[in-house]
Amino acid sequence: KGTKVFALSGKVVRTGLVEVAMGTKVRDIIFSIGGGIAKGRTFKAVQMGGPSGGCIPTSQLDIDIDYESLKTVGAMMGSGGMVVMDDKNCMVDVAKFFMDFIQRESCGKCIPCREGTRRMLEILQRITRGRRNEKGVEALERFQGVLYLKRLAQVIQDTSLCGLGQTAPNPVLSTLRWFRDEYEEHIYDRHCRAGACTELLNYTIDSEKCTGCTACARKCPSNAIMGNPKTPHYIIPDKCIGCGTCVDVCRFGAVKAE
Repeated sequence: KGTKVFALSGKVVRTGLVEVAMGTKVRDIIFSIGGGIAKGRTFKAVQMGGPSGGCIPTSQLDIDIDYESLKTVGAMMGSGGMVVMDDKNCMVDVAKFFMDFIQRESCGKCIPCREGTRRMLEILQRITRGRRNEKGVEALERFQGVLYLKRLAQVIQDTSLCGLGQTAPNPVLSTLRWFRDEYEEHIYDRHCRAGACTELLNYTIDSEKCTGCTACARKCPSNAIMGNPKTPHYIIPDKCIGCGTCVDVCRFGAVKAE
């Protein structure tokens, strides 16, 4: 009974504070009150409950807003945050973003939260890392970490002292539950369907669009772009670290990331 205030944000037409009656469906908040997904894109998920909340997929949008119902899908009421995501959001990257925040916010008193969240963040960073940036046995460590990711999350939940640690794994557990296929693409194929994980993309320069302004070559941190002024440039794949700087600085749309 009663009402709840949510901070509606993200890829939605109308953002802001919204007060709804308990029992209102998540779908109604996003599409009726929020006006649907911005720029006509496709809804993918909504992250509820703040940084340590969980992500709810399309299949669960008709769930009611109440404390117990949200727990069944891996989310929670929490601080009342609602971050809407579309098909250009990578769920592995989303989990990494929130885990980075949680890890920095840990007070460090108990080992499960202090060390466990750090290890989880490292595993997610390895999952989104490109093969070209791996050295030595890092590829093996990447797979080893993935095998223990869910088990580590459960240990953190069960043994942390406070609410932050006990809910810290929620972003990872909920995305693993509802978006396992995206994790598998990152792990086995080293592919990010949303194009959000820059290290997993392949960068090329369209010779017809390149004007040879040298902006990308000057900004490239690994000196992977070659070419003379006023002539088309090209990228050396073995030297490219996948940072995406060339895409950001090109004013002519000549750099492609696929």
